[in-house]
Amino acid sequence: MAQTKTPTGWVGWVYFAGTILLVLGGVQIIAGLVGIFKSDFYAVTNAGLIVFDFTTWGWASLVVGVLAMLTGLGIWAGATWARLVGIFLAVLAMLENFAFLNAYPLWSLIGVVLSGLIIYALTMHGDEVIE
Repeated sequence: MAQTKTPTGWVGWVYFAGTILLVLGGVQIIAGLVGIFKSDFYAVTNAGLIVFDFTTWGWASLVVGVLAMLTGLGIWAGATWARLVGIFLAVLAMLENFAFLNAYPLWSLIGVVLSGLIIYALTMHGDEVIE
C-alpha cells in the first residue's frame, strides 16, 4: 500500500513561492519592456553595473520574467519541473541581491531572505503540492 504524504503548514509557503515567482516575473517583464523601448530611462553612473547595453538587458529580463511567471503557475499546479526551475531562479535572484547589496541594502536583504525561503519551501516541502 502506498503511503500518502500529509501536507504540513509549509505547503502554504510553497504556494507563496509560486506567488512570489509570479510577482517577480511581472516586474521583470515590465523592467524588460522598459529596457527595450525606453533605454534612456535608466540612470547609470560612470562605474555602471551593467556590462552590456540596455536593449540586451531588456530582452534578457523579458525572457526571465516570462519564465518566472510560467514557473509560478507550474508550482501552483504541483509540477516537478517548476520546483526545479523555481529553485534555480531563486538562486539567481539571491546572487543578484548580493550583487546589489551596497546599492540597496534593505531591499537586497529582503530579497536574499525571500529567496532563501523559496529555496527551502521548494526543496523540503514542494512535493506536498499534489500534481
